[in-house]
Amino acid sequence: MGKFDTLNPQQYEAVCHYEGPLLILAGAGSGKTRVLTNRVAWLIEEKGVNPWNIMAITFTNKAAGEMRDRVEAMLDGALGGVWVATFHSTCVRILRRYIDRIGFENNFTIYDADDQKSIIKDICKRMQLDPKLYRERFFMSAISAAKDEMLSPEDFALQAQGDLRQQKVAEVYKAYQRELYDSNALDFDDLIYRTVELFESCPEVLEQYQERFRFIMVDEYQDTNTAQFRLISLLAAKYRNLCVVGDDDQSIYRFRGANIMNILNFEQIFPDTKVIRLEQNYRSTQNILDAANAVIRQNEGRKEKTLWTSNGEGEKVRFRQFLNGFEEAEYVAGVISQKVCSGEWKYGDCAVLYRTNAQSRMFEEKFLYANVPYKIVGGVNFYGRKEIKDVLAYLKTVANGRDDLAVRRIINVPKRGIGATTILRVQEYAEQHEISFYDALRTAETIPGIGKGVSKLRAFVQMIQVLRSKQEFDSVKQLIEDVLEQTGYMEELRAEGTDEALDRMANIDELLNKAASYDESNAQPTLDGFLEEVALVADIDNLEGDSDHVVLMTLHAAKGLEFPAVFLVGMEDGTFPSYMSISSEDSADLEEERRLCYVGITRAMRHLFLTSAKQRMVRGEVHYSRVSRFIEDIPKELLAERERAKPADVSAPEKRERGETKARAAYRQMRETFKTKVMAQQQFEVRKSEHLSYGVGDRVRHIKYGIGTVQAITEGGRDYEVTVNFDRVGVKKMFAAFAKLVKVEG
Repeated sequence: MGKFDTLNPQQYEAVCHYEGPLLILAGAGSGKTRVLTNRVAWLIEEKGVNPWNIMAITFTNKAAGEMRDRVEAMLDGALGGVWVATFHSTCVRILRRYIDRIGFENNFTIYDADDQKSIIKDICKRMQLDPKLYRERFFMSAISAAKDEMLSPEDFALQAQGDLRQQKVAEVYKAYQRELYDSNALDFDDLIYRTVELFESCPEVLEQYQERFRFIMVDEYQDTNTAQFRLISLLAAKYRNLCVVGDDDQSIYRFRGANIMNILNFEQIFPDTKVIRLEQNYRSTQNILDAANAVIRQNEGRKEKTLWTSNGEGEKVRFRQFLNGFEEAEYVAGVISQKVCSGEWKYGDCAVLYRTNAQSRMFEEKFLYANVPYKIVGGVNFYGRKEIKDVLAYLKTVANGRDDLAVRRIINVPKRGIGATTILRVQEYAEQHEISFYDALRTAETIPGIGKGVSKLRAFVQMIQVLRSKQEFDSVKQLIEDVLEQTGYMEELRAEGTDEALDRMANIDELLNKAASYDESNAQPTLDGFLEEVALVADIDNLEGDSDHVVLMTLHAAKGLEFPAVFLVGMEDGTFPSYMSISSEDSADLEEERRLCYVGITRAMRHLFLTSAKQRMVRGEVHYSRVSRFIEDIPKELLAERERAKPADVSAPEKRERGETKARAAYRQMRETFKTKVMAQQQFEVRKSEHLSYGVGDRVRHIKYGIGTVQAITEGGRDYEVTVNFDRVGVKKMFAAFAKLVKVEG
C-alpha cells in the first residue's frame, strides 16, 4: 500500500477506484476528507493522471484551502494544476472567459445582498407594492430559491398561476433579472444558474471543460441543490468519472435549497455506480454511536448504514428531564463547573447545542451567574441581536427619553418615512438648545427646515407618550407586547417571511419570556428594574473571556465539529423536533429534524448529555411538553439516567406557585450576585484571589453544602484548592473562585 497503508479497507477501496461513477456514503466521523485527498494523490501517483484533469469541489473556501494544503503535503508540494475550489469560485472563473456567449460582457459585476435589496426596493416602488405586505427580503429569498431550482422568470410565472402572491414574485423576478442584465451584473445565485445556462446553450464550451475535468470529486454532496447537481452532471456527462462523497443522514440544509434526492437517487442517474460505505467512526464511543444509529434508523428516506468504532463502549448517554428551562440551564452549568473544578474537563471540551438561537438566553445568563466562561459560535450573544436591541431601545425611550442613542436607533424602525436630513436637523437643534434628542422631537414644530416631517415626528412622540402612560399599570411583558403592537415590528417580520425573520421573531418571543420571569420573580416589577437587570447581563456579554470557554451554538452551526462533551438541550416535542415539523403534512420535514438530531449526537466524542424541560415559556406563557420522540427512539439500555420531573401531590395552581417562588428567589439571588460580584470583576473568566478571607481551621459557609471546617488550602497556578469537611455532607475539594466560601464566626 505504501503511503496509503493507514487507510481502513473501505477507505482504501474508495481511494483506489479508478474510472466510472463512485458514491462514497461517509458516515459521521469516518474520515471522508482523508479519502478525498488520498484519492487525488493516488490518481496522480499510481495512475499517472494529469493534475490538470482533476477537479475537487467543496462548499466553503476554508474547506477548499484545507484540502489543497493536505493534497500538496501528500505530493511533496507538487499540487500541479489540480482544481480545488468552491462551486461559486469555479463558476466565476468559467464565466469570466465565456459569459459573452450568453449576452453578458466578461467584466460583469457581482452584486451582494445590499445591492440586491436596493434593486428590489426600486422595483417594488415602481410596481406600487405595499411595503407592509411585500418586504424586499421576501422577494430576495423567493428569487434565490427559484434559481436554486433552475426556474427562469417565465417558468416561475407558469407555476405561480392561481396564486396572487407568487404571481407578484414572478413579476418582480422578471423585472429584477432585466435590471441585472442591463447593468451587466450577476448576483451570487446567478453564478451557478448562468454557468448551467452557458453549458446548455454552448456545447463547444461544455466539451472544453469536460475534456479539462476528466476526474471530478464533490465533497458534502448531500448539501447540493438542483442547480449544483445540473452543473456537475453536465461536466461529468462525457467521461462519467464522478466521485461524490456525502452522508444522506447529515443532510440538514433543506431550508437553504439542499436537495437530498441528489444523493438518494445517484444510482438511478448513474446506473453503474460503485457504492462504498464508510461506517467506521474515529470520533465517538460505541454507546454514543448506538444512540445515533437508533434515532436515524427511524427515517425512511435514507441509505442504510450503521456506524461502529474501535474506541470502546464508553460511558452511557445521560438523559435528564427537568421541571423548567431554568433548572435545565442550572444543571448544565453545574455539571460543567463540577467537572472543571475536579480537573476532569476543561471549559473548551464542552458544547451546548440547541435547535434555535433564542434558546441561548437562559444558558448565557446561568453561565454568567455560575462564572462559567462561554462563547456564542455562529451567532451573536442574545442581548446583542438587532431585534433585541431594537425592542430594548423602545423600552429605554419609554423609561428615559434622555437616552439619545436609544431614541435615534428606533425613530425610524420600523420605517416611518423619517429621512436622514430630518433626523440631522433635530440633532442639531437639540445640541444648539442643550436639550435631549427626544425633547427636541417634542417641539418639532419649532425646528426650521423640517417641513412635512413634523407630522411623522409628532406621531412618533405620541406613540411614546401613550406607552409611557401605560408603564404604571402594565407589567413589563405587557409593555413589550404594546411596543410590538404599536410599532408593527412583528408584523414587518411576518411580512418578510424568511428563515432569518422567523429566527428574529423567536428571539423576541424569548425576550417576552425573560420579561414574564422578571415580572413573576419581583414583588414590585418596574421597567427601570427590568432594564437594569438586562443591562447587567448585556454589558458582561461584551467582555472577552480567555480561550478556554464553553461553546454555545445551534445544531446547524455544529455540523463538521466535534467536542469531548456535548449537551443537547431542549429535547421536547415542539422544541426539537420543532412544532412546524410535527404538524407538517410533509414527512420530509420531520425526517430532516431527525437528521439534525443525528448530527447533534455524533458531535460528542466521549460524553453526551440529553436534557428536556417538562414546562417551558413560550411568548411569556407556560406550556407543557412531552419528551422528544427522538429520546424515545433511544433504547433504555443505552441511557445511564432516565430521570423525569416527578409530579408532586399538589394541585396545578399550587405547583405553579411553588415554581414561581423558586424562580423568584433564584432570580433575586442572581441579580444581587451580578451587582456585587460580576460587575466588580468586570469579566466572566475565573480569577485567582490575591488572598483568602479564611484559613485552615476556620469555619466557612458554602451556598449548597452549608457550614464546615477548612482542613487544607493548596495554592495552584490559577486558583486555590480548598478542602473543607462539611458538617452535613462530609469532605469536599473545590476551587476557591467557584466555592465562594464565606468565613463564619464562632
